[in-house]
Amino acid sequence: MNIVESLKMAGQTLVSNKLRSSLTMLGIIIGNASVIATIGVGQGAQRFVTEQVSSLGTNLLFIIPGSPEAQRRPVYPPQTLVWEDAQAIEEQIPSVSKVAPQLNSSEMVSYRNRNVSGSIYGTTPELLSVRDFDVAQGRFISDLDVQRNRKIAALGSEIAERLFGDTNPIGEPIRIKNATFTVVGVMQPKGSTFGTNLDETVFVPVTTMASRIVGQTSPYGLTVTFINVSIEDETQMDAAKFQIENLLRLRHKIVDEDDFTVRSQKDLQETTSAITGALTTLLAAVASISLFVGGIGIMNIMLVSVTERTQEIGLRKAIGASQTDILMQFTIEAVLLSVMGGFVGTGIGVSGILLISKFTTFQAGLSFTAIVLATGVSGGIGLIFGVLPARRAAKLDPIVALRTV
Repeated sequence: MNIVESLKMAGQTLVSNKLRSSLTMLGIIIGNASVIATIGVGQGAQRFVTEQVSSLGTNLLFIIPGSPEAQRRPVYPPQTLVWEDAQAIEEQIPSVSKVAPQLNSSEMVSYRNRNVSGSIYGTTPELLSVRDFDVAQGRFISDLDVQRNRKIAALGSEIAERLFGDTNPIGEPIRIKNATFTVVGVMQPKGSTFGTNLDETVFVPVTTMASRIVGQTSPYGLTVTFINVSIEDETQMDAAKFQIENLLRLRHKIVDEDDFTVRSQKDLQETTSAITGALTTLLAAVASISLFVGGIGIMNIMLVSVTERTQEIGLRKAIGASQTDILMQFTIEAVLLSVMGGFVGTGIGVSGILLISKFTTFQAGLSFTAIVLATGVSGGIGLIFGVLPARRAAKLDPIVALRTV
């Protein structure tokens, strides 16, 4: 027998037992579909994280209060950065383009009988260019607003719509924590970044935020939540980071451990990509267990098939079939089951990814490598788990096999 004849016979055998063949392939189908879909969703998550980091702005450094260990330990975040630190960075670091401090809180915002919970950002005019915000209507915070502690506010697009509906909000009063603010602007939609909806944010002068909303004071200056720093040239990021760290160590009179942490967009992207990559690998490994289970199912069915076809094997051996012919026949049947299951599972997995991308905002990735790998692995599993039943069939004694009823 040659390979072509073996393939024809294997195909006829599988077609004659459609239900059993379909059930045997089920484990491989589920395994392939799960692996491809999992890897696709993982790649979509990595792409989403990259877009989220990119949406923060360009060439950004983030200065966060506390060392990395101190940020993990306490219930309340450390308060070691002040507005004067941001001013010193902008004045003394030549590679810095703009600096925008932020003092954040979450408060209830009211207009007449409407109440909306939103994020309140106390900041300076530089936030517009540092974080790539755009004004849709009116204006943003000005330097004079910051200097005079003015009670003015610029609204995110969604919070403006929820509070005012079709009414023009410019010039209207809103209440934030028992203080009245005048709306001077509405921002262009920005979307969400790392779970924070920037369109449900109210922007106020950082000085007004400190004195009227959070009441946050410090003997060293106006305490801020963190500092955004925009660098003129991406090639100067490392140098700027080094210079900022040295400047803050001098200002804070640090001898031992830093009381701040400087992060770049690249750091954030690498960290989040590593997390999503590890989760994708873990989920793909769990999903691939079903491929192993499918292989065991193929082996069990092929062993049953050998028992059922004992007389057929004995007859073929009696008319001249060699052990190699029998071995090839049953091995090809097992591989065909795995490969067909792999193709069906691949189709289901790819269809699932396309449906997710079409009907949701999440853009899952379609990995050609994952498709080839999953299909190849399923074929390999059929070969590995099909060898034992095939060898058992090949070693049957023809006389004993013919006597078996």
